[in-house]
Amino acid sequence: MPEPGTIAPDFTLPRDGGSSVTLSALRPAPVVLFFYPRDDTSGCTKEALAFTALKDAFGEAGAQVLGISKDSVEKHQKFRDKHDLNVPLLSDADSDICEQYGVWKQKSMYGKTFWGIERSTFLIDGEGRIARVWPKVKVPGHAEEVLEAVRAL
Repeated sequence: MPEPGTIAPDFTLPRDGGSSVTLSALRPAPVVLFFYPRDDTSGCTKEALAFTALKDAFGEAGAQVLGISKDSVEKHQKFRDKHDLNVPLLSDADSDICEQYGVWKQKSMYGKTFWGIERSTFLIDGEGRIARVWPKVKVPGHAEEVLEAVRAL
């Protein structure tokens, strides 16, 4: 997992709506990357809705918010439309970016072991450096905490 102060791994990923996003092209705006396990699950929906509810506040603070999971662009579009989400959802189908950010982890549930995304958020400053990392995110209050960190940049 990249440490605060290091340059954030750059990427270009496809997004809902059909275009793509290149991280370095968003500079000098700060960027919030929230990695989440799967579209339309309870925790992921609550997290995406929380960032959606605060999108204007993030914008007023000058920051872009991007969600990333392994789900396809098509699944992202259905998820976005079903829940009226307004933050871009990027598809890392082959998990390259998840691996670069250290969020692709071995997990276990109900006695079964599998690989998946550990819910994590990264705040990247206007120079492309990791400013803050939130590993193993608990959803309640998280988007508000990230917003405060953006305002403190």
